[in-house]
Parts: sequence; C-alpha cells; structure tokens
Amino acid sequence: MREIVLDTETTGLDPNTGDRIVEIGCLELINHVPTGQTLHHYINPERAVPQEAFEVHGLSTEFLSTYPPFAELADAIIDFLGDATLIIHNARFDMGFINAELRRCDRPELPMDRAKDTVQLARRKYPGAQVSLDALCRRFEIDNTHRTHHGALLDAELLASVYLELIGGRQPGLGLASETAGDGISPSSSEVLPVQRGYRPPRSHQPTPEETAAHRAFLEKLTEPLWLSNTVQRTGEA
Repeated sequence: MREIVLDTETTGLDPNTGDRIVEIGCLELINHVPTGQTLHHYINPERAVPQEAFEVHGLSTEFLSTYPPFAELADAIIDFLGDATLIIHNARFDMGFINAELRRCDRPELPMDRAKDTVQLARRKYPGAQVSLDALCRRFEIDNTHRTHHGALLDAELLASVYLELIGGRQPGLGLASETAGDGISPSSSEVLPVQRGYRPPRSHQPTPEETAAHRAFLEKLTEPLWLSNTVQRTGEA
C-alpha cells in the first residue's frame, strides 16, 4: 500500500483570489513505513509574497524568484504522487491549492477522495482536543523543537509520525511479530520452531485441615444459608 504524506506552503489562504503555492514537500510510505523517498520543491509563485505569509514560512519573494514556477514542475510532482493515497493535514486547503495550480497549466485535477485528512482523523479520535500539527506532536511526544518556521518537507515528516500514531503506532505490526516469535513461530515464515520450556510440577489444590476448619467456622456464622433451605425443600418434595 503506497501513501504520500504531503504539505504545501503558500502566499495566502485562498487560491481563488490569486494566492499560489511557494513550496511542496512529499514523503513516501509503503505499508505505513517511510521508505526514505521524498519530493521537495521551492516554487516561484510569480507574484509577491505578502509579509504575513513570509512570517509563517520565511520564504521571500526574492528567494523564490530563483526557482521554477509550478508549471515547470507539474509533471515531476504528478509522477511522484502516482495513484497513491494522499495523507494531508487539512486536506481541503492543500488540495484546493494543488488543483488550482494544475488548472493553470492544463493538467487534470486530483479528486478529493484520494486525500485522507489527518485533521478529521484526529477529531474523531480526540473529540474536543486541539488538532493542530504542533498540538498533535505534543500529544504523541514527537520532537518538533526544530520547527521555527513552517516548511513543507519538515511538516510532511512530522505529519508522517503523527499519522502513524493516529492509526495505531509508529511501527504497526511489529508487536504481533515479536509475540508470535516468542511462541515459537518464525516472524518471517510459518515454520514452527522448537521451544525449550522448564518443567513445573502440578500444584496441589487440596485444602489443608486448617483451611477446612476455617471454612466450617465461617459457614456456622451464616443465618439460614440458601443451599440448606434448598436441600430441605428438595428432601420434602422427594
């Protein structure tokens, strides 16, 4: 199962009013395990970067002017994404920007049903709790102290760790493998391996005379015990 954890940085909040992508970062997972394959591009937005956006990601108009526009990177991005499921924090935002860029360069849009939104996953798992990326990193004790600015690839790496925690752990399946290996099953095959077990003599369950006497003394303190009344009833009926 191939999944791509994806994040973007932009010039603003709305692609329909001219805001553009300035950075994209993607990280590949196979069967929920990072493969080390990534895609990362700074992108010339072909417009000025507002000060408020610069304060978020630290990417200036001057810096981005030396990089290619989205249209020149579109094929490489599409090829890397392939047909994988896209893991995105607040998917509607990033998908809206990506599809706006794809429309500008006459490429097919990505369907929304390809995206798995980790904001929605977190809200279902922790109703009422904060679900920002920083808040989820704190919850799962994921170190994000090096995140002084938003960065697409850095945020994708943090999101990959958060996503794996949301679906049940950073290394799903390894616990089961170690348990079966301890029971004599090879984790890499169905071969049954011999297991050396120490001999334990059977434990006696016969009560001691002291325990029997203590039990009788306890029963004598009970008033009209139920089992005696049942015995009397059954004797009378017989």
